[in-house]
Amino acid sequence: MIRASNLSKFYGGKRALGPVSFEINDGETVGFLGLNGAGKTTALRILACDLQPSGGSIEVGGVDAIADAHEVRKRIGFLPEHPPLYQDMTVLDYLAFAGELRGMSRSQVKRRLPDVVEITDLGEVQEDVIGTLSHGFRQRVGVAQAIIHQPKFLILDEPTRGLDPVQIVEMRNLIHDLKQNHTVLISSHILTEISQTCDRLLVLGKGKLLGSGSELELAASESEIRQVTVTMRPPTGEDPKGRIRKVLEGVEGVKSVADPYEQGGGLTFALSTTKDCRAEVSRSVVDAKLDLIKLDYARSELENTFIRLVGGADGSN
Repeated sequence: MIRASNLSKFYGGKRALGPVSFEINDGETVGFLGLNGAGKTTALRILACDLQPSGGSIEVGGVDAIADAHEVRKRIGFLPEHPPLYQDMTVLDYLAFAGELRGMSRSQVKRRLPDVVEITDLGEVQEDVIGTLSHGFRQRVGVAQAIIHQPKFLILDEPTRGLDPVQIVEMRNLIHDLKQNHTVLISSHILTEISQTCDRLLVLGKGKLLGSGSELELAASESEIRQVTVTMRPPTGEDPKGRIRKVLEGVEGVKSVADPYEQGGGLTFALSTTKDCRAEVSRSVVDAKLDLIKLDYARSELENTFIRLVGGADGSN
């Protein structure tokens, strides 16, 4: 079991995370879900003993991760957002090197390598230099180095980032296979990946834990309000996001406006609303001489829940 209590991280006076508390049970696959800057990577780096927290405590398998980080690292496999790959090494040489760094003997590495190569489907490139591999294969090498020492807990930070649609499906299948033998933690802002992969969700927003539970549990805990997403071309001039936000907040029926994210060349704002106010949003946007690109309503249940949660988050990151 992983247990975090009042975990926090500050950079000077800026809060990146917390305080947050949660537990992850053995055998679970848990997703850290949130927009960019929500604190997902910070939380995972702390759990992986790659970053010291500013406050709080962490236990991994009954071991204090702050007092005995070296022992905890033996139990954890970590795939950072940017895998630590040596571009001039072959796949097998790199994985052998990663295993020895984890304290494995050469004979243990030799016995383990065939299984790791098979699990991650690296057989056709195992003798190739890492720098010559596609992004998809490099990501698989990153997963392979994380499982070489057979850790109980596996932490994957944005494992599908930068992959094409076929590679995303392949990575999703790999994660499903890994779930059979590992407790898995995954961070992502891609809702479909979290929905199809994880048993339980931890929703983070601006460093705070906004919700915890399965998709159905999170949906049941939220009030029945509707959601609208609107994408607009950024206007010229100072503070384009602020200008758009002011217009949207003035629309009748809009309860809250989440921080925007870039999508398809525009800025997308998620609105929590008390009614279907697409017509009102459209009129207000046009009246303000803003360029409307896309207007959506009635997203999936997980997207609805996510929009409600992050739309109501406040505080600094």
